[in-house]
Amino acid sequence: MTYAQSFAWWSFTEGRPEDPRLLAAAAAIGYRGVDFLPARFWPDALDAGLEMVVIDGHTSLEVGFNDRANHPHLTDEVRRNLETAVAHGIPYLAVNAGNRGAASDRDAIAICAEGLAPLAAESAAAGVTLLLEPLNSKIDHVGNQCDSTGWAAAVVNEVGSRGLRLLFDVYHMQLMEGDVIRTIDQHLPLIKHVHTAGVPGRHELDDRQEVNWPAIAALLREKRYTGYVGHEFIPCGGPVEALQHAFDVFGSPQA
Repeated sequence: MTYAQSFAWWSFTEGRPEDPRLLAAAAAIGYRGVDFLPARFWPDALDAGLEMVVIDGHTSLEVGFNDRANHPHLTDEVRRNLETAVAHGIPYLAVNAGNRGAASDRDAIAICAEGLAPLAAESAAAGVTLLLEPLNSKIDHVGNQCDSTGWAAAVVNEVGSRGLRLLFDVYHMQLMEGDVIRTIDQHLPLIKHVHTAGVPGRHELDDRQEVNWPAIAALLREKRYTGYVGHEFIPCGGPVEALQHAFDVFGSPQA
């Protein structure tokens, strides 16, 4: 078996009523999990046979571990969410560097690693993995300091714990870097979760997009990637139809 597929609740319900029947529909298609699902819907996900794959380790994307002044309250928040993850069998917690401040990139990498190292050790001991996601600072997260794969990988490597890995979002890194197939291949040992969304627009994975999604799927199967591929796009059409199409693009998880 290679990867399983999940979807991000926030993006598939963006601008729409939150309907828990979407969870059962996704499970019927073949999805194994759901990302960033609000806790009030966790019983619905479990009833549908879906895993809660990743939740936020801390709430803010702008305030992160690149500033030592943030470490105490972020550490407390991540520890509380780690307890929740352990209690509910959630394998991943998302963490962020935050927006640029006074620290240079080199110093900010060291500061992030300093703050995340003890949390990574605690998470690994608890069977949970922290995921650091490089975000695009061009459109969606202007000012974010962790805006390249290399930056995020430097933090992960400096921490040096299996309790911290990468969430590689193809949408974000296509906007910032391109060259995503080679980048995924080079960093795959550090990647525990992959996100998709069409570029440009953050919509369906269709033929109007500039990313070759079947080629990415083929690479992940070839390399026997065993994490999740989570679809985090905002559908232009019906969410169930969009879920089906994305699932088909990436193929059966047993492929």
